[in-house]
Amino acid sequence: MTSFPQGFIWGTSVASHQVEGNNTNNDCWFAENVTPTVFKEPSGIACDSYVRWAEDVDLVKAMGLNAYRFSLEWSRIEPVEGTWDEAELAHYEAIVDRCHEQGLKPIVTMSHFTTPSWFAAKGGWLNPGSAELFARFCGFVVERIGAKLEYIVTLNEPNLPTLLGAIGLPDFVEDLTRKTIDACSAAAGVEKYRLANVVRSDEAQDIEIGMAAGHTAAYNAMKAVRPELKIGVSIAIMDEQAEPGGEAARDAVCERLYGRWIRLVKGHDDFIGVQNYSRNIWLADGTKAPNDPNLPQNQMHTEVYAPSLANCVRWTHEQTNIPILVTEHGVSTTDDSVRANLITAALTDLGAAIADGVPVLGYCHWSLLDNFEWIFGYEPVFGLVSVDREGNLERTRKPSSFVYEQIARANKI
Repeated sequence: MTSFPQGFIWGTSVASHQVEGNNTNNDCWFAENVTPTVFKEPSGIACDSYVRWAEDVDLVKAMGLNAYRFSLEWSRIEPVEGTWDEAELAHYEAIVDRCHEQGLKPIVTMSHFTTPSWFAAKGGWLNPGSAELFARFCGFVVERIGAKLEYIVTLNEPNLPTLLGAIGLPDFVEDLTRKTIDACSAAAGVEKYRLANVVRSDEAQDIEIGMAAGHTAAYNAMKAVRPELKIGVSIAIMDEQAEPGGEAARDAVCERLYGRWIRLVKGHDDFIGVQNYSRNIWLADGTKAPNDPNLPQNQMHTEVYAPSLANCVRWTHEQTNIPILVTEHGVSTTDDSVRANLITAALTDLGAAIADGVPVLGYCHWSLLDNFEWIFGYEPVFGLVSVDREGNLERTRKPSSFVYEQIARANKI
């Protein structure tokens, strides 16, 4: 039997642009609707969660969970630079209130990839003033509703563009990415329209530097208002392993993909969010090993390897010496039995890490709903709950959600 600590956070995650629908003021919506575009399809109404948010919160409660991670849509709250939309802030405050009413801990992400279109038109995170603009937004939100919050994630996976570059996306993706960004710049009538999650490979590092400055500025701005808040950043982390002779290649990759963020938060932030989906094995010749044919593959054609989560959690804590919050973990698959098996196996390993003394605050499964998966559109499905896209967007729990519920309610496996 694997037991979890009293007060362990059991949650599930969503992101505003991926579920709300009709986020017409942000950079992704803009990029989805230019020609050419790297997006497979536009987000459109998504899961209509901007309207059906209470139903979604209640779903989390029905699963026996105690936390709901969701993001604020910056482009709704500040649709025009320096102009605050009080009705939109009230909308997100209502979600926070509903969480409290249902006994759920709201875990709020301030920017889950998307930024206001006006921010992107100023160069996005390449703009020297970007950190100040983000910190101003975060400070405004915390001044208004910070008393109702406890955990805040500043940025979601700011290292993802660098990680995707290391994975080596096909050449046509890079080419179409550049054409999309050029089309956005032309449509906006600016020199550099820059998004946070559709990124040219030659700009990935500079955008990451801008986001690192944004995290620090936002952290300081929010702490100045509410020092009691627990604030961190979430990082996309692969379980980087090495065959004999491959250690140097592995270590170089770890430094390139995670080093900046490890140093930024080490011994400083209140926690670091770990987001893990798979592993890499580095060979003596510096290349990655092929997938293990004995393991299932996800829809992204990488391995479904349950021990990777606990391995990443252990490594991240060794590097940072701060508590860990698993802010995302899951699998894109149409075979829900793969999801159910992964949840049980990965959480068993996570429990073992906790028993060994790793301070893990909680686990948030990605995702609550089958939703809009960025440039891949609606084909990848990560949800514990399916959404009827051909009908009225009805939510239906998958069998894996009941497996997760049983673990969460018992606080043990």
